[in-house]
Amino acid sequence: MSGAATKAVRWEAEAAAAALAGRQAGFSALMEGHRDAVFRMVRGHLGNEADALDVTQESFVAAFLALRRYDPARPFRGWILRIALNKCHDWARRRKVRRFFAFALPIEAATGLVDPAPGPEETLSSRRAVGRIHAAVAALPDALKEPLLLCAVEGLSQEEAAAILGISRKAVETRIYRARQKLSFLSEG
Repeated sequence: MSGAATKAVRWEAEAAAAALAGRQAGFSALMEGHRDAVFRMVRGHLGNEADALDVTQESFVAAFLALRRYDPARPFRGWILRIALNKCHDWARRRKVRRFFAFALPIEAATGLVDPAPGPEETLSSRRAVGRIHAAVAALPDALKEPLLLCAVEGLSQEEAAAILGISRKAVETRIYRARQKLSFLSEG
């Protein structure tokens, strides 16, 4: 681990200890330091900003409740991202159950009905393109989506992503390659 990484792990361990001691400042520091990364990863996983806010909040609540299980010798970022991935999986399971019982169309079916912000044609075109990208990434199988989000969006190394996902670095590399292939086919069509 580099000197900066060791210093970050030490800072995170101190903040976690403060949170466990009942000091809100400790947990606030951990949340402020990692909420943007968690939100970006969750939004990429779910493809919806409103749901991503809810799941991000659920992730930090779960982390706070499980803070005693956090290993202060390891980076907090990897731990909280793993919790967030689990919350994304939980959300997807709950969503399937709600769809089954509600007999409703998925929320994605309504995205093209109303454009909330009419504006110049370029802005509208750009928003649609970004929406298609988010939807395409969210539609990837979890096994391909998770390594892609961790490495491409969160900037983690393949080794770090492998540790979070519990797979080999080579598996991360292969899954990112396959995810990019699937996404390139979508852009050609």
